[in-house]
Amino acid sequence: MQWRSIVLGLLVLRLVLNCVLWLAFGLGPSWGFNFPINFHFNLHMPELLREGEQASPRANAWSQHMYDRGDAAGGTCSKITENSPMKSYLSFFGDGRDEYDRKYGSFPDALKVEMRRLAKEMFYFGYDNYMKYAFPADELNPIDCRGRGPDVLNPSNININDVLGNYSLTLIDALDTLLILGNVSEFRKAVKLVIDTVSFDKDSTVQVFEANIRILGSLISTHILLTDPHHPFGDVAMEDYDNELLHLAHDLAVRLLPAFENTNTGIPYPRVNLKSGVPPDSINETCTAGAGSLLVEFGVLSRLIGDSTFEWVARRAVRALWSLRSNETGLLGNVVNIQTGQWVGKQSGLGAGMDSFYEYLLKSYILFGDSEDYRMFTAAYQSIQNHLRRGRESCNEGEGDPPLYVNVNMFNGQIMNTWIDSLQAFFPGLQVLVGDVENAICLHAFYYAIWKRFGALPERYNWQLQAPDVLFYPLRPELVESTYLLYQATKNPFYLHVGMDILQSLEKNTKVKCGYATLHNVGDKSKEDRMESFFLSETCKYLYLLFDEDNPLHKSENKYIFTTEGHVVPIEPRFRERSWNYLHPWGEVSTALPLNTSNCDRIPEERRFGLPLKSVYMRQIDHMVGLS
Repeated sequence: MQWRSIVLGLLVLRLVLNCVLWLAFGLGPSWGFNFPINFHFNLHMPELLREGEQASPRANAWSQHMYDRGDAAGGTCSKITENSPMKSYLSFFGDGRDEYDRKYGSFPDALKVEMRRLAKEMFYFGYDNYMKYAFPADELNPIDCRGRGPDVLNPSNININDVLGNYSLTLIDALDTLLILGNVSEFRKAVKLVIDTVSFDKDSTVQVFEANIRILGSLISTHILLTDPHHPFGDVAMEDYDNELLHLAHDLAVRLLPAFENTNTGIPYPRVNLKSGVPPDSINETCTAGAGSLLVEFGVLSRLIGDSTFEWVARRAVRALWSLRSNETGLLGNVVNIQTGQWVGKQSGLGAGMDSFYEYLLKSYILFGDSEDYRMFTAAYQSIQNHLRRGRESCNEGEGDPPLYVNVNMFNGQIMNTWIDSLQAFFPGLQVLVGDVENAICLHAFYYAIWKRFGALPERYNWQLQAPDVLFYPLRPELVESTYLLYQATKNPFYLHVGMDILQSLEKNTKVKCGYATLHNVGDKSKEDRMESFFLSETCKYLYLLFDEDNPLHKSENKYIFTTEGHVVPIEPRFRERSWNYLHPWGEVSTALPLNTSNCDRIPEERRFGLPLKSVYMRQIDHMVGLS
């Protein structure tokens, strides 16, 4: 009898332990996420397969995928020993959902107000010091409290000269952020300053892509907000405003047009001189994102002024790049020769050189309703899933590692290196727009795990070595953007906690005497004397909007998208109308779909990724700005 009692007791104990593990590791009822997130962020990537081991054709580990696709072992692989732990970052999310819910299951309103205040103060500390110490220069050196313009003594310094054109970049880039923060008086003052002081008749050689997204995009966005008869941000109209910002935008776009001339492919040169056109010593190579991320700004400008030229050249460049994709994988490379159409860089990934190309395929469709853009995006997204994605099929279930998107050879899908870069953190936000929220949640967790470890995102992170490859962090907004969009899509307070963590990290690690400085090294937090304009136009904007539920952007009857530089553009029927037609490469007339949710019925079933009908189209719009 005693023996039976002991056996029965052991069985009960085992059952209880199994139930505890079942609840703790994600098999219990849902809390609004598809995995229980309890972050103890030390990234441990799986042990890499040693040389000679065979991987199954459908292996789910990143390392197995790597060797199954033909990469030789060696290099950094030799540093992984047999005793290395077989863990992924999601293994640190499993201390129990009760603990997760206690930490992240709520976010008090008072704390939200406080974070909104801190985000606003962060913006104004950078903006006010720029206006005090730097304007009319392009950028603020926040450590020395001085302005920065183009490096005229070293024209080859493209890190500076691609961006800075001697046209008050930071002021222009920050215009719509002032309005989103509700500062109508400063917004009007800044608009008047731009009208009175900015000219593009400068002997400055700038990158077409950077001038487009930072300057052209902001001028167009601000003009639209100024002239919106509905006044969602209050009465911002200026009585004496005579479309000056639109005229400036047009003038700049005309100065960028020479980049599209004299190229055999229609793909533009990467740089132009604002006075004289394409420099005589210009190279014939450009990146995919740089040449293929002009359509939103150029397309809106064309429709505002009734001139098809700008949209036509931007769309021609996108089609030219698209025609050069691999027949085997459907992927594009990252650097192309604009004269020969040959791929100079054969790496296909989601980061630098490629990121906004995918983003603008989708956002162009949302804005203009052109079925060609959606057709290209769906095909590109499927190729990304087929060839860049490693890990198990499901984010939260099954054997193997959680999903990760790696850099591969565009022609055969073999992994080319073992790093990801910080620009790739934009991709969860794009996945939200297309309705693939579960995978967005999972991928976002990966980047936040890196942030949690360093208090910033290193420019490149080696997922094999579990260490940064490139150590600097220039105040980039991509992780904040994805955090904001995921919060709008899920309303899960966890993302408010993420935003608070990012905000506090920036305040602690990057704040200096006159602004916020680039981190030279995310490890020791040493700094560089530069505050890029996107810190005010994007990073601070997304942080503020994350905590401002009642912002007019969220409450307005209008719906908006953000450009890749964070500038807001309304989704309106007038942008789906045009007085000209284009022919697709396959001979069909390109027609814009009306702004109506019934358009989803025209999307073929196989292109919906198995998502509910409205998740492909309506989430693109509603979750973009939280109008769910």
